[in-house]
Amino acid sequence: MIEAVLFGTFLVLLFVGVPVTFSMGIAAFAAILVSSGVSAFNPAAGVMYASMSSETLLAIPFFILAGVIMELTGISARLIDLADKCVGHRKSGLALTTILTALLFSSISGSGPATVAALGAILIPALAKHGYSKRHAASLVASAGEMGIVLPPSIAFIVFAVVASEYERISIARLFMAGVLPGVLLALAFYLVARYLPRHMDQMKENADAHVRKGLGRLGMAGVPTTTAGGGTASPGGASPSGARATEGVITLEETIDPNAQVGRRTERAPWPEIGRAFLRAVPGLLVPVIILGGIYGGIFTPTESAAVAAVYALVVGLALTRELKLRDVARVFTTAGVQSSRIMIIIAAASLFAYVITRNRIASRVSEQILAITDSTVLIILLVNLSLLIAGMFLDAVSAFYLFVPIFVPVLLELGMDITTIGVMMTINLALGLVTPPVGIDLFVAAGIAKIPFSEAVRGIWPFLGVGLLVLLLITFIPQLSNWLPDLMGL
Repeated sequence: MIEAVLFGTFLVLLFVGVPVTFSMGIAAFAAILVSSGVSAFNPAAGVMYASMSSETLLAIPFFILAGVIMELTGISARLIDLADKCVGHRKSGLALTTILTALLFSSISGSGPATVAALGAILIPALAKHGYSKRHAASLVASAGEMGIVLPPSIAFIVFAVVASEYERISIARLFMAGVLPGVLLALAFYLVARYLPRHMDQMKENADAHVRKGLGRLGMAGVPTTTAGGGTASPGGASPSGARATEGVITLEETIDPNAQVGRRTERAPWPEIGRAFLRAVPGLLVPVIILGGIYGGIFTPTESAAVAAVYALVVGLALTRELKLRDVARVFTTAGVQSSRIMIIIAAASLFAYVITRNRIASRVSEQILAITDSTVLIILLVNLSLLIAGMFLDAVSAFYLFVPIFVPVLLELGMDITTIGVMMTINLALGLVTPPVGIDLFVAAGIAKIPFSEAVRGIWPFLGVGLLVLLLITFIPQLSNWLPDLMGL
């Protein structure tokens, strides 16, 4: 009865268009009302407050703040320039530049949509100018953005560690390191697909001398200053006519460059001095993951402390070192980060109440028992769990999905002998694939907006990337060493 009220209310509200956060909260209160009456509402506020006040979750707003600052200071453009100078001369060099830059930027942002928004404004037009159809360009960048929640510092891993601690404790440091090799495997898989994407050779020849006019404006290569939306103002919601975008509260820039910039047009590797200068320009961004991961694994910081240090470092870099962040921008940066953080915390509050109802009424244990009773085949049950998570990822963000499914699936998977590290990485990759899977696919939606094509057109180009992503998911699921080797090697 309680299961029908809880999940039935949740699904009905989703179907009529109520946001996921409110659907989960209303469904939880409805189930509490039916099971225990109005008097049982008293503990609800305490449950929601306790879920948001966790010291571990305090890392989330700091990581978001650091990512917003680094994005506003043009780090994405510097990373693209460095990657292009190193690998842009190779076959499908621009695709490799896209993957490599996403790999680097993911270790700064910790977010899929933020990675797509920051890199897409530069790379999608460049890919289109060099023969890739717009749908393939958008699909490549959207898929590369999946690495944002797999590579450290992943907000998804932080949430998983908190929710799963009720069943088996796992450190955030171990999860961070466990995501490195799977993230690299995703990058390699996406590059192999991009390498064999059809390109329009006539269009490539016609545009061989076309200039890439957007991106890399803050590199000191051009005399044209980069501006934010509205001639110096970046809005936390929507896009302005000048091209700056803000997706889900993230400030992003569409920058301008010198017409002679060579993004995607190299036939040979750049000279070493030029690579060295590009590396020095990118050092402020490259040091962010060094500070975060080095501090954690060196025993200097906790994950929460490392997030705070990264935020302070990003602020100092923007104001004093690169001087691309002005004092007048600081209030807007903190507002943007605050809006993003509060959205996540509201989701956590509603989802934790939903999970509380599941646990308090033993719904999770009953569902787990029913799953285990379906079949004696361990492989079949694991595949069923993966399928459920893939479907959930089409509609739910990672935070909501973890609070909803960890109480149900983690006990089942532990009973089957899977280790908690593999479970965490497997569930995260499932939800990462959901970022590009219709009908929602927020990464793909952002990329389609940048490419100025209908969402349905972008969907046509995503299937090869989704296919290799599923292959990597199966490898991670059934070869636990891929998740455990690096953390074990480091003694985490």
